[in-house]
Amino acid sequence: MRYAISVVLITKNAGQQLEQCLQSVGFADEIVLVDSGSTDNTLAIAAAYRAKVIHQEWLGFGPQKQFAVEQASHDWVLCLDADEYLSPELALSINKILDNPQAEAYRFARCNRFMGRFLKHGEGYPDWSLRLFDRRRARWSDDVVHEYVICEGPVEKLDGDLMHESGEDIARYLSKQNRYTTLQAEQLFARGKKAGAAKLVFSPLLRFFKFYLVRRGFLDGLAGLVHISIGCFNSYIKYAKLIELHRLSK
Repeated sequence: MRYAISVVLITKNAGQQLEQCLQSVGFADEIVLVDSGSTDNTLAIAAAYRAKVIHQEWLGFGPQKQFAVEQASHDWVLCLDADEYLSPELALSINKILDNPQAEAYRFARCNRFMGRFLKHGEGYPDWSLRLFDRRRARWSDDVVHEYVICEGPVEKLDGDLMHESGEDIARYLSKQNRYTTLQAEQLFARGKKAGAAKLVFSPLLRFFKFYLVRRGFLDGLAGLVHISIGCFNSYIKYAKLIELHRLSK
């Protein structure tokens, strides 16, 4: 018996990427799209693919995704972002596993496009992402950024790549990273975490060593160098913002 599956997305003004995403999940028994106020053609595209559309004001990434999961009609859910789509190999793997799931959740590699090319090394790949799960045994964390799936049972890997093609230029990418580092710093502050000079200096250095050298990010050429450089800068800025929050709170 094949298990029915709901594909679940959260969106806001995702019209430029959404159609490619929905085209890649033609096997879905249901598409659930939770939108937080799109003013472009996102909702028209969703209607063309007969998606169930629900409006929900923004709750933060983790809570928003969990809300979307709870709106699905089926217990097996595949959670995607609008700028992601399944490779044919991954679509085949998901279809095959639904005939006889051997785990409560499945993760697969995410392949990120940056500066015009899909990264295959370093921080950009394989970027393992847990997105397919039985919602009775797993759920999204409550984190407002860098959310993740919490699973009670075994998790296995699937063959194939989740393709991530945001279409952002570096300026927009940096703008998004600035928002994310602010949210991360606020989250750490709320948990009582602190940072000092050692974190500012050594966190970026260790990150560069791990992803550019050990994980061979240098093989992705200039795009790989720029990608990890921004990642290291993000680490520095996140802790700088955390230090600032503690100083302002005194």
